[in-house]
Amino acid sequence: MNRFHAIAACAILACLLAAGGAVARAETCQKRTGLDEAYCDADGDLVADPPSDPAKWRNPDTLVWAFAPIEDPAVYAQLFRPFTQHLSRCLDRQIVYYPVQSSAAEISAMRTGRLHFAGFSTGPTVEAVNKAGAVPFAGKGENGAVRGYHLVAIVRADSPYHSLADLKGKRVAHVSAASNSGNLAPRALFPVEGLVPDTDYRPILSGAHDKSVMGVLAGDYDMAAVASDVLERLVERGAVDRNALRVLYESPLFPTSSFVHAHDLDPELAKKLTACFFAFRFPPDMTAAFNGDEQFVPLRYDTAWRAVRDVAAAVGALPD
Repeated sequence: MNRFHAIAACAILACLLAAGGAVARAETCQKRTGLDEAYCDADGDLVADPPSDPAKWRNPDTLVWAFAPIEDPAVYAQLFRPFTQHLSRCLDRQIVYYPVQSSAAEISAMRTGRLHFAGFSTGPTVEAVNKAGAVPFAGKGENGAVRGYHLVAIVRADSPYHSLADLKGKRVAHVSAASNSGNLAPRALFPVEGLVPDTDYRPILSGAHDKSVMGVLAGDYDMAAVASDVLERLVERGAVDRNALRVLYESPLFPTSSFVHAHDLDPELAKKLTACFFAFRFPPDMTAAFNGDEQFVPLRYDTAWRAVRDVAAAVGALPD
């Protein structure tokens, strides 16, 4: 996204916020299933219901969206351009891609009404659902199956480390507080392997998976906890020599990024948006960038994210 488009996107966001895109106020609610008090979950599917008052449903002419900042946001602005254009034609309205700089910023933007739909990485999906009223409806995949990934602990190939226990007292990179593979899963799974975060080492937050990988290669970190699919993309793009790294640990499979819409979108708009998602087939550059994924695949948050919620429960409440 060039400077002009970035400025235009910011201006549109400001207008949307000024027009009243504030977070919905709590309604009378008998069931929330862990959601913030601004939202209700009467049907028990673990995501926010639409506001009961149709006057609070949003149906704007311009829709703003973002994708999880797990790598340089500029990479995705270009990569998703064909998809953004497809949505504009399919929905017959303007679609603006906004390059957020952090998961916290993305969650805040959805909570305050500045994002109408978005792609979240695995861990922040839970916080987006609970604190921002996000409603996951799709993931990336192929042949009707949602793509998964592993937490991998990586070191330089020429390092002296051969087990997680060897990293006690060393420089270990995590990604960000809400990241599943980059923080929550290591806290839940590493202790079984003989390495306890905050006891055996103090996690260094890199801010992004690709930064963690590059930091290991540069010698800034002795080890890093990252998502396997991000590592694979970096290798496939030629940004990383796979032979320069060694994997010390690989976790069970987790679901990859979710695509969500705001709970207060007009239900008819949300229905059409999801249909437009599922009608899109990835062009070759998107398929190559996303490890062979070819399409958006329907998912249910209550079932698809169960393992992620279990990890979050194992390490306590999600960080603010």
